[in-house]
Amino acid sequence: MKIEGKFILKVAGTLTAISLVVAALLGATNALTEDKIAAINKANTEAALAAVVSSPDCEFPPIEEIPQAAIDAAKAQSGKLTEAYRVVVNGEDAGYAFKIVAGGSQGDIEMIVGVDSDLAITGISVVDASETSGIGTKVIANEATTAGTGALDQFVGKSGAGSLVVKTNIDAVSGATVTTKGITKGANAALAAAEAMA
Repeated sequence: MKIEGKFILKVAGTLTAISLVVAALLGATNALTEDKIAAINKANTEAALAAVVSSPDCEFPPIEEIPQAAIDAAKAQSGKLTEAYRVVVNGEDAGYAFKIVAGGSQGDIEMIVGVDSDLAITGISVVDASETSGIGTKVIANEATTAGTGALDQFVGKSGAGSLVVKTNIDAVSGATVTTKGITKGANAALAAAEAMA
């Protein structure tokens, strides 16, 4: 059976028209939601910044030009440094807060990691993640590990980029080892960035 050229052109034209309509709709949807998504992300980042420090009187001036050495150091620890902030308490520099992206079990985990002036972690707060509900989300919700410490709280006070290792000095939440490893990558990446900026 021979297919006529006219039929092929008709099908191709129909598929092109459908593709153009779908592309236009996606573009319109993006235009309508882009500002709302940015506002939600900004609010989540601000909440996460406040959660990673112990002092309520902190300011977080952004570091506009992140040194390449810090970006490279984070990358060497399997994390992507996307934003950096100075932590200022009562007008004094008290450390850094980094927005780090690291791989989890279901995709990227975006987190804020606070590091004090002694290059020790002050806290970790997750900004965005798509981890498995009831498993990976236990880590993000800071549920207790088998040792009884919160999954995120166990990082507080730890230092030394590359020294944090799941099942060595970091406890995994039962059933969520990959998510715990993702958070650990982010913690090591933040420590590496802080060390590069010190």
